[in-house]
Amino acid sequence: MKASKKKSSGPSAKQPIEAEVQDREQTEIEESTPSEKRKHTPRSTERLQKILASAGIASRRKAEEFIVQGRVQVNGQLVTELGSKADPVHDHIRVDGKLIRPADEHRYYMLNKPKEYVTTASDPQGRPTVMEFFSRVRLRMFPVGRLDYYSEGLLLVTNDGELANALTRAASHVAKTYLVKVSGVPTDAAIEALRRGVSIPLGGPDSGEGRVRTAPAKVRLFRPGDNPWYEITITEGRNRQLRKMVV
Repeated sequence: MKASKKKSSGPSAKQPIEAEVQDREQTEIEESTPSEKRKHTPRSTERLQKILASAGIASRRKAEEFIVQGRVQVNGQLVTELGSKADPVHDHIRVDGKLIRPADEHRYYMLNKPKEYVTTASDPQGRPTVMEFFSRVRLRMFPVGRLDYYSEGLLLVTNDGELANALTRAASHVAKTYLVKVSGVPTDAAIEALRRGVSIPLGGPDSGEGRVRTAPAKVRLFRPGDNPWYEITITEGRNRQLRKMVV
């Protein structure tokens, strides 16, 4: 029993232990290399235009143009047929000869949106968009939620499409809180109407798209005055909804 616990300082006792530690460390290094991970990752194919969009190369529509124009290669083969699929992890995908890297991580940004910016990737009227703040991010990013041109406040920007869809679809009922300044002091009856739901136009005033009733909202006075501020919480995200509700 004593002999088995005896600590030896001789070289013959040290060498096997060091060798075992080195072998174990080497094994851990090899197992963590990208090539090994690539070997054990199951193949999963996606539409080529989706892969290009996820990698931040272009929008899906633009990526489709790249494919048709003969600018995309998969494993050295030119691909010009829409609907073609590839594995973003195992296949070598090139655009104009440049190897692309799949978007292997999600990014989430909180932006304090300033006034006079639109929350879209592009604007046909040429107005500045919030995506100008992310011009250096080499991923396909998009804003989540709606804040109109003259509104400001917290906006989420991400490349996580699943989360964006979960937050924005009406069925999810995600609560969104706004501070709204109204012109003049509304009556108690007007505030109660907002809490129950009011009828608002679907489109612009002359669009002829009909009207819809909003879901019940939470309303509380935030700052009194001749033109008071109210805190309003809604679970919808219709176009210019709050402005239409308090008009």
